[in-house]
Amino acid sequence: MKRDLTKGNITKNLLYMSLPAILGSLAQTVYSLVDMYWIGKISPTAVAAVTVFGSVFFLIWVLSSMIDLSSVSLISQCYGSGDKERTAKVVEQTIVFKGLVAIITLALMFFLLKPLIMFLSDDPEIVNITLEYGLIRVMFLPVSFIAVTLITAMRCVGDARKPMMITIFAALLNVVLDPIFMFKTIPFIGLPGLGLGVRGAALATGVANLVTLIYGLIVLLGGFTNIKIKLSGLFKLNKEIDKQLILIGLPVGLEMTAREVAGMVIMKLLATYGTTILAAFGIAFRLTALAFTVMMGLSNGGGAIVGQNLGAENIERAEKTAYAAVRVGLIIIGTMTLIVVIAAPQIIGAFVEEPGVIEAGSLVLRLLMVGATLFCGALCLTCAFSGSGYNFPFVVSSITARWLVQIPWLYLAVVVWQLPYMWLALSYVAAEVTEAIILIWYFKQGRWKRHRVNTVEGGSFH
Repeated sequence: MKRDLTKGNITKNLLYMSLPAILGSLAQTVYSLVDMYWIGKISPTAVAAVTVFGSVFFLIWVLSSMIDLSSVSLISQCYGSGDKERTAKVVEQTIVFKGLVAIITLALMFFLLKPLIMFLSDDPEIVNITLEYGLIRVMFLPVSFIAVTLITAMRCVGDARKPMMITIFAALLNVVLDPIFMFKTIPFIGLPGLGLGVRGAALATGVANLVTLIYGLIVLLGGFTNIKIKLSGLFKLNKEIDKQLILIGLPVGLEMTAREVAGMVIMKLLATYGTTILAAFGIAFRLTALAFTVMMGLSNGGGAIVGQNLGAENIERAEKTAYAAVRVGLIIIGTMTLIVVIAAPQIIGAFVEEPGVIEAGSLVLRLLMVGATLFCGALCLTCAFSGSGYNFPFVVSSITARWLVQIPWLYLAVVVWQLPYMWLALSYVAAEVTEAIILIWYFKQGRWKRHRVNTVEGGSFH
C-alpha cells in the first residue's frame, strides 16, 4: 500500500508506521522470552551463559545499527523528495555494505569471541556454554545484518505491513524450531528432536533470520513494495553512499560502542554476584526489552515520517510527529510498568522455578521498568534525530549516562561498598534519567530541524 507520510493525520500516520513495527518487534521479543523459557529448562547456568553472550553480541551489533540508522535518514529523505531511483540505489548499497562489514566482523570474532567471554566470566561451565551458543550466532552474522536492512528499507519507503508480516512469521518459526533443535525429546508432544541444547537455540535464530532475508530480497527485487532494486546493484560498492553510511551513523556508532563497552563492564561486575543474580538480571533484561521494543518501534516509525517530511521541507509536521510519538509511548509503557509492579513475581516465575532467581528477578524487573518509563518520552523524541540524520546527541547522552554516572555508581556500590544487587538495578534508573534529560535538551535546541543528509548524488552535506 502506498502512503504519503507528508500528508494526512499525524497520529494516524505514526500508528500506521509504528504499530506494525512494534508488533513485528514484539513478536521477536516474545520469541526471545520463549527462547529464554526453553533455555531455563536446561539450567540456570545456561540462562547465565546466554546472558553473557548478549553483552558480546550487542557490542557486535553496533556496526549493524550504525549503518542501519544512517540508511533511515538517507532512504526516507530520498523517498520524501520524490527521487525513487536514488532511493533504490541507497537501499542496494546499504545491503552490499552491510554484508561486507558482517563478513569482516565474522572473521574477527573467530579470534575475539573467547577472550571477550572470558573477560566477562571466569566460570568454566559458563564460558563453554557461551562459546557453544555464540559461535553459531556469529556464523549467521551476514544473514542477520542484511535481514534487518531489508526490513528497514521497506519501512522507510512507507511500507509497514510487509516487514511486520515477515517479522512475526520469523518469530513464530523460531518458537517452533527451538524445542525441535534443543531437546532430544520435544516437550509436550514427545517426538524425537535434535538434542543440540543451547546450540539448537542459536541455530533456530539463524534459520529464522535466513527466511527473513530471502523474503526481503524477493519483495525488493520483485518490486512488490514502493520501490524496486536491481540485482546488479548488489554486486558493486558506491564510495559516495558508503561514505555517508559511515559518517551519518558514526555518532550513533560511538554512542552504542560506549554503551555496549559499559554494558560489558557492568556484566563483569554483575557476574561477581553469582549465577543466581546473573540469571535474574538476564530474565529481567529480556522482559524489559518489551518496553524498549515499543519505544524503538515508535522511534523508528516516527523517524521514517520525520525524514520524509524534512525531505519535503515540512518542518512543523516533523516536530509534531515527534510529540505524537511521546504521547503514544507514555500511555503504552506506563500501562506495562503498572502491570509489572503488580505481578513481577508471577512473571519471573513463568521462566524459572528457583526461588532465589524469582525473588531477585522481581525486584530488578520492577526497577528496570520504572527506569524505562522515565526514559520513554526522551527516546520517542529521538525519531527527530534519526529522521534528520542529526545523531550527535546520542553520543553525548550515552557517554555521560553510562561512563560518568552508571560506571562510577557501580564501582562504588560493588567494589568499594559491596552493596546488595539492588544497587546495580538502581544504576540503570539513574543512567536512564540522565540520558533522558540530555536528549530532551538537544531536541529543544532544534538543530535537528536544520540538518539534512546528502540526498543528491555527488552532492555535499549541509
